[in-house]
Amino acid sequence: MDIDGFWQLVDTARADVPDADEVAARVSALLAALPREEIVAADRVFEELLASSYRTPLWAAAYVVNGGCSDDGFDYFRGWLIVQGRETFERVVADPDALADLPVVREAAEEGDEFDCEEALGIASDAYRAKTGEELPLDPDPPVLPVLEADFDFDDEEEVRERLPRLAALYYG
Repeated sequence: MDIDGFWQLVDTARADVPDADEVAARVSALLAALPREEIVAADRVFEELLASSYRTPLWAAAYVVNGGCSDDGFDYFRGWLIVQGRETFERVVADPDALADLPVVREAAEEGDEFDCEEALGIASDAYRAKTGEELPLDPDPPVLPVLEADFDFDDEEEVRERLPRLAALYYG
């Protein structure tokens, strides 16, 4: 399983399903039908996506749209972002302010909805367990998380407005 194959699974699972948890469950079910080596490889791809999205500006964006964001909350937010599909994921990781362009985010700003998908974090482990009855083997060489910027105060509305102007306008008025 390479990155293109992983994104194809997400696209297949997303067909006509807007709910992130249901997408994650569908990806897991699709993975469970594959050989165990493919499930392990898919887990590696997923972990690499999580690591590549571990960025301060994205965390700030998650903080804005979710009204706060803990360490675990940021993992769940990135899980949600992954199940939105490749185009959305890549666009938002490259420019977290692009979240403001997503209809679901614009709608949520009015409703106060949050974005998370803890279910996504278990896609491969759930698939592996369903396939084999065993726990997913630990990756002997997991991806390394990048170092975060230390100088972004997510509670500083002025700084957020400067660095994420469209999201700030949407959420702070």
